[in-house]
Amino acid sequence: MNEETLENLSNETRIFQPSSEFAANANAQPIIYAEANQDRLGFWEKQASELQWDAPWNKVLDWQTPFAKWFVGGKLNASVNCLDRHVTEGRGDRVAFHFEGEPGGTRTITYAQLLNDVKKTANALIELGVKSEDRVAIYMPMIPEAAIAMLACARIGAPHSVVFGGFSAEALLSRIQDADATLVITADGGFRKGAPFALKPAVDEALQGKTNVKKVLVVKRTGQETAWDNNRDVWWHEIVERQNPEHRAESFDSEHPLFILYTSGTTAKPKGIFHTTGGYLTQAAYTHKMVFDIKAEKDVYWCTADIGWITGHSYVVYGPLINGATQVIYEGTPDTPHKGRMFEIIAKYGVTILYTAPTLIRTWMKWGDEFPKAHNLSSLRVLGSVGEPINPEAWMWYHEVIGGQRCPIVDTWWQTETGAIMISPLPGITACKPGSAMRALPGIGAKVVDDNGTPVADGHGGYLILSEPWPSMMRGIWGEPERYKETYWSKFDGLYFAGDGAKLDQDGAIWLLGRVDDVMNVSGHRISTTEVESALVSHEAVAEAAVVGASDAMTGQGIVAFIILRSGIAHADGDALVKELRAHVTKEIGAIARPRQIMVVAELPKTRSGKIMRRLLRDVAENRAVGDSTTLADPNIMKLISEGLKTTTTED
Repeated sequence: MNEETLENLSNETRIFQPSSEFAANANAQPIIYAEANQDRLGFWEKQASELQWDAPWNKVLDWQTPFAKWFVGGKLNASVNCLDRHVTEGRGDRVAFHFEGEPGGTRTITYAQLLNDVKKTANALIELGVKSEDRVAIYMPMIPEAAIAMLACARIGAPHSVVFGGFSAEALLSRIQDADATLVITADGGFRKGAPFALKPAVDEALQGKTNVKKVLVVKRTGQETAWDNNRDVWWHEIVERQNPEHRAESFDSEHPLFILYTSGTTAKPKGIFHTTGGYLTQAAYTHKMVFDIKAEKDVYWCTADIGWITGHSYVVYGPLINGATQVIYEGTPDTPHKGRMFEIIAKYGVTILYTAPTLIRTWMKWGDEFPKAHNLSSLRVLGSVGEPINPEAWMWYHEVIGGQRCPIVDTWWQTETGAIMISPLPGITACKPGSAMRALPGIGAKVVDDNGTPVADGHGGYLILSEPWPSMMRGIWGEPERYKETYWSKFDGLYFAGDGAKLDQDGAIWLLGRVDDVMNVSGHRISTTEVESALVSHEAVAEAAVVGASDAMTGQGIVAFIILRSGIAHADGDALVKELRAHVTKEIGAIARPRQIMVVAELPKTRSGKIMRRLLRDVAENRAVGDSTTLADPNIMKLISEGLKTTTTED
C-alpha cells in the first residue's frame, strides 16, 4: 500500500451554517472545544458529574494500553440514572416511550410507569435465580419489554447480551455459549411486514445445543401458538405482574460490566464487545445531549434503530433515558401498511428529532417525494444519520424533503466498539458539508494517518485512528484479551484502528470512506467504494448504489456497480442509461473511477439492520459461489443479482 493510502477523488463545496437562533439556544456552545483541549480528563470529569453517583471516583483514568478504567472507585447504578432520579425529582409523569405497534396498537409509558415495570422485572429476575454478574441473553422484537429487560438486568448488575431478533438459532446459540448466559428473555414473536413472525422456536432450537441456560422468560406479544417446556419456560406476564413493585437498587463499581454486544463476523466467530458502566453512561448521555441538542421537557425524539444494535443501546435506552427524553418506539417496517408509515408517525407524535440510517433515507428517495410530502413534518428540528457514510445527494434530499431546509443534520461516526458517537457536527456550532461527519467531538482524539501512523495533510486520505482513550470505549472482547489487542491495537503502536478509511478535505473536515477492506485497487490507484457510490447516487436517476472491486486481468480490479433507480423520474433505459452513468462518474471524479459494469437491480443484499453486504456482491462479480447469506433480509435477492449480472455488458 502506498503512502497516499486512499485517493481523494470527490469534492464538496456546499456548506450549511446553523441558524443564529438555533446557535444561540444550543446545548453545545463553541467554548466546549477549548475546555476539552485545555484539560481533557477534567472535561470528562465534568460530564461524569452529571450522573448520579453513590460513591465518588478517586481517579479519572487508569490507562494501561490498551486497557482502560474510567472513574476508578466510583459507584453507581445504570437503572437509577435512567429512571429513579427522574421520578424522585418530580418528572415521573413525563412520557418516556410512545410505543407504536406495527398492527397499530399503541402504548404510552411514563417514567413512573417504566420504573415500576423495571422494578417488578428485576424482582422476577431475582426469583428466577439471576445474580449479579450472571449474563442474560435478550432476543426480542422492538417492543417496550426489550428496554425494560435491559434496564432490569442493569438494575441487578447482570450484564445483558442483546441478540438482534432477526438472527438465526445458530447465531443465537453461539452468542449464548460465548457469554455463558443463564437466562434467555424472548417473546412468542413480533409483527413485521403485516404479519406475526415467531421468535420462541429459534430459542428452542438454539437451546438444543450445550448451554447453561436454566430458564426462558417469554413475553406474549402475538398470541401465536408456542411450544412450551414447563420446567424451563416462564410467561413474562405471569411472573412479572405478581412481583412487589419495590426494589432497592444496588450500587456497582464504575467498571462493572454493563453489557456484551456481538459484532457479526463474516469470516471469524463474532466478537463479544463488552462495555462497563460509569464511562459508557457518561459518554452516551453527554453525546445524546450535545449532538441532538435534546431539550427533554419539550422534544419528542425518535431513533429508528433496533435495540439489537449498539445504536439502540446508546441512543434508545441509556443516553435518552438518562437525559429524561420522551421517545417514539416503532415495532415494524417502514412500508407497513404503506410507504408513508414513518412520516405518519412523525406527524402523529410531533417528532422533533429524527435519527436514522442512510440506507433508509435512500429507500425513501427511491419510493418518491410524495410519501413524506403527504404528511406534516414541520415539527422536526434536528435530523441525524448513523450506520455508514451518507452520500451527499442523500444528505441533500434528507435536508430538503424531510427537514424542509431548516433542520441541522448531524452525520455521526462511531462503532459498537466506541460505545458512543465520536465524530459529528454539533448542530449549533458546526457548519455542515453534505456527506461529511466534519470533526471529532470535544474530548475525542481522531486522526487520519498513513501506513506509518503519521497524520496526513489536508486533502489526503488514509486510515482513521483514535489517539486517546475515551470513556465509553470497549473494555475488550469478552474472554479474549489477546484477540482484542490483535484486532484493534496491533496495526499502529498505541493507536486504536478498527478498519475504516477516511480522508481530510482542504478544510480539514473528515470524510468517512467505509471499510479499508472495501477499498478497490484500480491500475495502482486505491479508490474507496464510498466515493464511487456517491458519484452514482448524485445522478438524478439513481436512488442507491453498491460498488465492489472485481478481479481484472488488465487493471488489477475493475469497478462493478449495482444500482437501484428512483421511481417517478424519467430516465434513459438499458445501454443508454449505463453509458450515461459511466460518463457521469467520469465527470464527477475522473476516468479512473468509471465502472466496468453497471447493473440495475430491484434490491441490494442487506442485513435486517440495513447494512449492504458487499462481500456477496464481490462473489457474484467474480463468478464465485455466493457465501453465507442467511442474515440477509431477503436471501433470494442474490440469485436474481447473479443471473442478471451474467447478461450485462462490460465496457470495452
